[in-house]
Amino acid sequence: QVQLVESGGGLVQAGGSLRLSCAASGRTFSIYYMGWFRQAPGKEREFVAAIKWSGGFTNCADSVKGRFTISRDNAKNTVYLQMNSLKPEDTANYYCAAMVATAGTYDYWGQGTQVTVSS
Repeated sequence: QVQLVESGGGLVQAGGSLRLSCAASGRTFSIYYMGWFRQAPGKEREFVAAIKWSGGFTNCADSVKGRFTISRDNAKNTVYLQMNSLKPEDTANYYCAAMVATAGTYDYWGQGTQVTVSS
């Protein structure tokens, strides 16, 4: 089992920045990828960014490319999502998720942290 706890959400004006954190605990040695997803009211959950736990590969959605950066600190078992140039359409509940090596899917999810961008 892997436990995930997000933090860092809040209210920010358009053009501002926030950094989300996701602390992992439990069987962290089994993590293969960590990802960030978001879900706005009335919309489906969408992929934001992902990072290989061992390093060397990151990926992000076209809608956030050039504005959001995913990174990790393995010593702290923490993944970050640096969000710059925020837009009102980035408003959503942001979730981190973990994929373990044998799963191929994101099976572990945090409780989410709310990000609200005012215009």
